[in-house]
Amino acid sequence: MSKNTELKDHYKVVIMGSGPAGLTAALYTARADLEPVVFEGLEAGGQLTLTTDVENFPGFPNGVLGPELMDSMKQQAERFGAHCLFGEITKVDFSKRPFVITSNEKEILAETFIISSGASAKMLGLESERDLLGYGVSTCATCDGFFYKDKEIVVIGGGDTAVEEAIFLTKFGSKVTLVHRRDELRASKIMQDRAFANEKIELVWDTEVEEVLGSKETGVSGVRVKNVKTGEVSEISCEGFFVAIGHTPNTGLFKGQLDMDENGYLVTQNGTTETNIPGVFAAGDVQDHQYRQAITAAGTGCMAAIDAERFLNENE
Repeated sequence: MSKNTELKDHYKVVIMGSGPAGLTAALYTARADLEPVVFEGLEAGGQLTLTTDVENFPGFPNGVLGPELMDSMKQQAERFGAHCLFGEITKVDFSKRPFVITSNEKEILAETFIISSGASAKMLGLESERDLLGYGVSTCATCDGFFYKDKEIVVIGGGDTAVEEAIFLTKFGSKVTLVHRRDELRASKIMQDRAFANEKIELVWDTEVEEVLGSKETGVSGVRVKNVKTGEVSEISCEGFFVAIGHTPNTGLFKGQLDMDENGYLVTQNGTTETNIPGVFAAGDVQDHQYRQAITAAGTGCMAAIDAERFLNENE
């Protein structure tokens, strides 16, 4: 099936999202001759398209650019018959099978539905932060920490994620400054104790970041910060700026239909990608708040494809 094939009215497999999870699910279901359709969403390729060098995806000893990796995965899925469509799903009805999926005001029917819409990292909302994403600004310490060996790093946040990332980054950076807008951390006591005991971590309290300094050509050179109590403005030099204020799973469309945890992540049955509705599966960061890696997302995409194929075999 070519990329330009018109949308059919009825599919055995509909996939929402085109990151590592969605495209791996597409590859496996296409090779099973299920002719899946992938709705790529507004952020085609997922978070990896915002990443420059990916050095921890197996099979690339010299690393690979994030957009290049996603384009290769897409081409591979299309080679076996997946139909990748630049479009956004705006409504779903799981009350009966086949499911009714709406995109761009067109309704299609789906025998199975794989959700791989991912999670979006929460950002501070600064223009400079967005401009320098991938050029010194990062939302994933385990992905990018290696690039900051013997360099000064700033981490923003005060919860377990921020403290955990700060501690992890001390393996690489010469100094890690943890900036928090309050005068105490929200992280668990054990994580706080580890941070306070780490000589490489310096905590800056009651402070917000006003601007990330630097350029795409030279990378990040520092951050301009403001003390929320005194109003004093100062600069902290750094070459890496990590935003660790949490993630938001892209699951708003499914509220009231699918089971979620308190943070909005889809709940899957232990050891599978099955949701509470038979025939609906979830893969990748949309259901994974712990690992959030490209390789684990791809793994669950494979699982979702196999789960969907088995479901179709058992229910045809």
